[in-house]
Amino acid sequence: MTAARPPGADPALLVACALRIERLALRGGERGSPASYTVLRTGMGPRAADEAVGRALAGPGMERAAVLATGFCAGLVPGMNPGDLVVAEETRDPRGTVACDGTALLAEALARAVPGRTVHLGALTGSDHVVRGQERAHLRATGAVAVDMESAATLWTAARGPTAEPGANRPVAAVRVIVDAPEHELVRIGTVRGGISAFRVLRAVLPAFHDWHRSLPLPRR
Repeated sequence: MTAARPPGADPALLVACALRIERLALRGGERGSPASYTVLRTGMGPRAADEAVGRALAGPGMERAAVLATGFCAGLVPGMNPGDLVVAEETRDPRGTVACDGTALLAEALARAVPGRTVHLGALTGSDHVVRGQERAHLRATGAVAVDMESAATLWTAARGPTAEPGANRPVAAVRVIVDAPEHELVRIGTVRGGISAFRVLRAVLPAFHDWHRSLPLPRR
């Protein structure tokens, strides 16, 4: 976990990603960032995300922190391309659904941060494995627009986990960059180019996350 939040700064922003390469991309956007945020690399999968986010939110000064899950994802809608952005209106996993906060403002901030990139809004569903083939179509039929392994777990833990204060209304959001899409599956030749595109987009989005964070009302106690 890399902290850029001085003691006593509250409320804070916790940005959670799973992979080292995602953390590396986010580090490229840190110059000029405000001091009230923490970037957490959780490790891969929903269980790792649950545990890492729970530990982070149990730390000093994190009681009312906003939480934003980010990183790469698989798009479910035909016509999506590597480097497109997904702003979750809600996240879903077997435990239930978590509604996201400030999605329209976040989408606008991302459009400013990465002009020319398509921003998709919709439901982001969770999985405990890499989704391929017909399973992608099945998830699309549920109304989801994208899938990843950690966002739903991250937001569930933030909003409803053991560290969530009753009535605190912790703000949560999820932003993912598509690296894998129906016409651009990772198993195909040419996905390296798509991965580079997604990396560059993720490198540019951190200022939009701070815009979202600054726009939020203070959590209720």
